[in-house]
Amino acid sequence: MLGSNLRIPAVSVREEDQNQDGKLDLLMFELQLPLKPDEQVYSVQLLLTFSYQLFRMSTVAMQSLAYVQHSSSVPGAKLFISGDLRLQQRTPLPHRGLYNVYNVSVIDASSPFASAYDLDNIIGSYQNRNLTTVLSGPMPVWTVGRAAGSPFQLKAKIRYPMEVISYRPGFWETIKFAWIQYVSVLLIFLWVFERIQRFVFQNQVLTTVPVPPVGKPHQS
Repeated sequence: MLGSNLRIPAVSVREEDQNQDGKLDLLMFELQLPLKPDEQVYSVQLLLTFSYQLFRMSTVAMQSLAYVQHSSSVPGAKLFISGDLRLQQRTPLPHRGLYNVYNVSVIDASSPFASAYDLDNIIGSYQNRNLTTVLSGPMPVWTVGRAAGSPFQLKAKIRYPMEVISYRPGFWETIKFAWIQYVSVLLIFLWVFERIQRFVFQNQVLTTVPVPPVGKPHQS
């Protein structure tokens, strides 16, 4: 369909575990797009898809994306993007079972309709989800002065930061938390009550009257 307008880029993707904890922390993405001598690049739109998983407190498997857009009034030779892939949720996650409602491709590559590849439809449908990812704090660096015959370069450095998630706790987890709160308050209350009781009796704050024990009369 694109004919002579088709450009096949060279793509390099690498993920790193920088703190050696068994979890990936960083994505390095590089793209080189070949251009004709009379072609120039003024704007870039990039969709990066991810396989996103959570294992602690709530088990989640989903397909998500990060959207990058940048434009300039002068033609560029290279674009560098750096940012964090952050999780966004509108509702709390379940505490049990596998939550895989969104574990489907963000872009329906099997659809024969052109609307499935329309950027407006893709972003609009994606934003209707209750659980998404977004590229937070992107810092674009636009480099000009591309040499004739050299490809346009795009580099992205995306970090996977630690996230705080919201989820619905189960019954036993709620009971455990409530019991810890109850015991901590009870111990403080008993300590304060014991101090007050000791003070009252030692300083005779209240008037007391001894009462002889009442018993049955002695019979002989």
